[in-house]
Amino acid sequence: MILDARILDLSRLLPGPYCSRILADFGAEVVKIERPGGGDWLRRMPPLTDGEGVLFQILNRGKKSLTLNLKSDAGRAIFLRLVETSDALLEGFRPGVMERLGLGYETLAQVNPRLVYCSLSGYGQKGPYQQRAGHDLNYIGLAGLLDLTGAREGPPIIPGAPVADLTGALWAAVGILLALLARERTGRGQRVDGSFLGAALSCLPAALAQRAGRQPVERGGGSLTGGLICYHVYETQDGEYMTLAALEPEFWAAFCRAAGREDLIEQQFAPTLPGEPAYEELRAIFHTRTRQEWMEALKGTDACCEPMYTLAEALASAPVQALGMLSGADLLPPVQLSAQPARPAHPAPALGQHTAVLLAELGYDELEVERLEGQGVV
Repeated sequence: MILDARILDLSRLLPGPYCSRILADFGAEVVKIERPGGGDWLRRMPPLTDGEGVLFQILNRGKKSLTLNLKSDAGRAIFLRLVETSDALLEGFRPGVMERLGLGYETLAQVNPRLVYCSLSGYGQKGPYQQRAGHDLNYIGLAGLLDLTGAREGPPIIPGAPVADLTGALWAAVGILLALLARERTGRGQRVDGSFLGAALSCLPAALAQRAGRQPVERGGGSLTGGLICYHVYETQDGEYMTLAALEPEFWAAFCRAAGREDLIEQQFAPTLPGEPAYEELRAIFHTRTRQEWMEALKGTDACCEPMYTLAEALASAPVQALGMLSGADLLPPVQLSAQPARPAHPAPALGQHTAVLLAELGYDELEVERLEGQGVV
């Protein structure tokens, strides 16, 4: 495996565990630090299999679980010893929580100057919103992303995936890897500050380009948000949908020829406004065939026109099957390295499954571990 590093993961729910799972899939030893007696809330979130949440199992594969009460002196002492032999730390608390526990970056950097310390929060470590609670919907709303999602004249539509959460997790993983790479040159770790609000903003380069060019930035009106007839979703005769994304002239021309409507080639960038002749014409054209008939008609045509699938249809489809990502109810990473392919080391751990082993590595014997358990430290 490519990542020979130990990561202490204090995060929970979705974003932080998604970040550390990426690292675990490529070989990192991820030690998930959990509260004694409860652990990550996702362990109890339905749907459940074998008494544990399926989403928890998906997000925490390949990791180790150590229960530790960081509010106790003994728990913090154990944690500091773990920091001495770790390469990176990931935490998802509100700014200031780690400092109040005596585990802030400045403190841990003195314990281990090579430590990469990643904080992943809603609004970053500074600013007027740093202490506000939030979730994905709040972040994409504040970033302006939600305002752009939906049809013209229609209400904003919540995306089918938590965009800010997952993008924030990806950026945190990139930040950790970059800091580890920089450490190879400098010999020192550093602070990595990631925010979900910033992650949501990072998804808007096209909208920012429109704004810089003094073009209107409006819901359903952008070139990549359904504002042009060549880049839109169309209903078919049977109530299903096709996705047309023929931005390049050659793809648009190929579609028009396959549809028997070469007269529309010059109308590629017509707007999707009600009453716009080219738009209404294209809607009518798609209604002349079922989704399957359109798939057959476009077979062998390079036109960037594909069916819209349900999740079940997508997972059973030939292109998804060919990726080799399916692994039971889970997915392998979408990026594979030819020499070091990602393979989860083992399923998600039971709560505290590796506590005794990890404490033994620090020199604690069985009697000491039992004493710590009795005190609620582990």
